[in-house]
Amino acid sequence: QLVESGGGSVQAGGSLRLSCVASYSDYCMAWFRQSPGKEREGVGSIATDGSTRYSDSVKGRFTISKDNAEHTLYLQMDSLTSDDTGVYYCAARYSFGCPGDWDSSVTYTWWGKGTQVTVSS
Repeated sequence: QLVESGGGSVQAGGSLRLSCVASYSDYCMAWFRQSPGKEREGVGSIATDGSTRYSDSVKGRFTISKDNAEHTLYLQMDSLTSDDTGVYYCAARYSFGCPGDWDSSVTYTWWGKGTQVTVSS
């Protein structure tokens, strides 16, 4: 089970931190987002060893981390722009690492219900 929280409205240039409580560990975890009329896109992933990958559109602005003791995944989002607006989803797949297809949504088995992020310019 995955439960996201932390979404909201923020002005461009601001920051938000999303959380995802996961009921399991030792999985490849990822954040995806979807804007109206667009396909769901991978934002970033984190493997069981803590290694991370990011999409080019968020690299340098977003940071994924996790707290294994709290079973929580985080997405720190800084320097937000209106292009970052969308519903953000937490996802998990049973894989020790996050392979090259980490940003393919069809490879993930478990999904949260999403949390809305709105960035106003």
